Amino acid sequence: MSALTVKHSTPLCQLQDAGRFGVRHLGVTQGGALDWVSMAWANKLLNNPPHAAVIEVTLGGLTLIAEEDCCLALAGADLGALLDERPITPWRSFFLRKGQQLRFIQPISGARAYLAAPGGFDALEVLGSCATVGREGLGGLDGSGKALREGDQLNYSGTSFELQVLADHLTPDLNDQRPLDVVLGAQIGQFSGTSLFDAFNSDWTLDSRADRMGMRLMGPELVYQGRPMISEGIPLGAIQVPPDGQPIILLNDRQTIGGYPRLGALTPLSLARLAQKLPGTVVRVRAVVQEVARREQVRFVKRFQV
Repeated sequence: MSALTVKHSTPLCQLQDAGRFGVRHLGVTQGGALDWVSMAWANKLLNNPPHAAVIEVTLGGLTLIAEEDCCLALAGADLGALLDERPITPWRSFFLRKGQQLRFIQPISGARAYLAAPGGFDALEVLGSCATVGREGLGGLDGSGKALREGDQLNYSGTSFELQVLADHLTPDLNDQRPLDVVLGAQIGQFSGTSLFDAFNSDWTLDSRADRMGMRLMGPELVYQGRPMISEGIPLGAIQVPPDGQPIILLNDRQTIGGYPRLGALTPLSLARLAQKLPGTVVRVRAVVQEVARREQVRFVKRFQV
């Protein structure tokens, strides 16, 4: 068994996998990697299952020490990673020698990097997942929901000796300016006509009030004209509109039910792109037909099927 030791970390550096499913009726949220696409590519570079446990490094601040010679893979954001003093760019696997340090400094491009180990990192699974959700006290190394901390030891039992680099035509563009795709929701017809025009024809700025629960958009005020709602289940990517008219896109650590009206929900592929955008970034959204979004999702996921 090989291991990495955490020398320095922040609350935003966590163990994640695909998340928990089949438990939302218990009030337990999904959790899991926000940029699931980058997680899947990091794992594929080591021939892991796409959902194997990885480290999600948000904005940097993580330093790891190799306890044995090993091979890891990095995908997602460029956080200025250094192996000792040698830069390591994403979308590749690389060797570490015993005693070497891997540091993530600060964002150069994107917000979240994903570090994979052969076979995935070992961690206690709670309700079928090791995904870290601090609010619920679930996941992480020991199942208690804690982020990575100084002194933690990350073990893994797989081996990999073949270095790989993701082909350019497969590498996601973290600066992709295309609008984010939205499947329209049940309350879409109860917003004013002006609000619907503004929602899909205006620039929206990502507010600094953002975390793994959701990201707030700042822009035109959207006006809901329907009756007060009874709380209902909240899907991943739901775009809720609270009374102030500023939409909130709900992410993996969202609440399980809510009573604000929804424009719809971002597609999973658009959510992965959103997860790499920093506060202050300007985005747009566009409506897509559900079946079109489904076909695109299926086509992408087939890349990772053995």
